[in-house]
Amino acid sequence: MIFPGSRYQASETFTVTLEDGRQAVALKPHAPNPGRLLGYYLRKDWQRLDHLAAKYLSDPTAFWKLADTNNSMSPDALGARARVGIPAKE
Repeated sequence: MIFPGSRYQASETFTVTLEDGRQAVALKPHAPNPGRLLGYYLRKDWQRLDHLAAKYLSDPTAFWKLADTNNSMSPDALGARARVGIPAKE
């Protein structure tokens, strides 16, 4: 369910009881970790975050690192911004 390299890979889980009595396992929300900033990129309207992650982080699935660097819980919210902070490679 969680792919290797996901920001949720090391997240803790907890169990919740649903209204009908069934139990479900949930993940604790990930708190953004801005880290070190390499610089900013002025995104074009047609550019997706996975394209920027592939170009600058050599991994298209690392788009969530762009969200973290920009203190954005949601990649969709970051995708609406014209200026995207690029994290330094680890």
